[in-house]
Amino acid sequence: MSEETPGFDEKPEVPTGATPDDAEPKAADSSEEGEAAPAGDSAAAAQDVALLAQLDQARTALAERTADLQRLQAEYQNYRRRVERDRIAVKEIAVASLLTELLPTLDDIGRAREHGELVGGFKSVAESLETAAAKMGLQQFGKEGEPFDPTIHEALMHSYAPDVTETTCVAILQPGYRIGERTIRPARVAVAEPQPGAAPKSESAEGEAPSDKDADAPDKG
Repeated sequence: MSEETPGFDEKPEVPTGATPDDAEPKAADSSEEGEAAPAGDSAAAAQDVALLAQLDQARTALAERTADLQRLQAEYQNYRRRVERDRIAVKEIAVASLLTELLPTLDDIGRAREHGELVGGFKSVAESLETAAAKMGLQQFGKEGEPFDPTIHEALMHSYAPDVTETTCVAILQPGYRIGERTIRPARVAVAEPQPGAAPKSESAEGEAPSDKDADAPDKG
């Protein structure tokens, strides 16, 4: 008759579907997830910082390139304006030089017209030349009776006259010419100034009025 050893055949009670070893791996997994989460957040934050730094650098570079482009555009506009001014100035100088050479011929035409010698084919040629010069911007100036202006007149003769109240051009010896606002030859004129010591017309008229009245008045004696 065999004897049974108490306690050896007894098995511990284990819940259905679970083993005693299953609890420990789960605990280990939860601890690893807890440690992995902060590491992932820090990596994402570092990546965001790096992206923001790159964005700031790109914005700075864009601002610098935009400023360079604006500066180049302003320099180009200034260059175009300078070129246009120089082109106009060169054209005006060339036209003025050409017309200056033609002035003696225009003077001859004017003298021939004054003496009635501008007739026939010579008249047609002269008028064509004057028309072409006018199209190039040549303008004649200088008239008798206008006030003397030293900026556009050259006085070749001088006299005194009782019928003028200021220095006046009384004869045009050679007309002046200009292109736009640029004078290429002043008008050569004879000028007259008021007679020294002569009273203005208004004062002389007032002085003569009483004498006429006195002459017409009856004798009181």
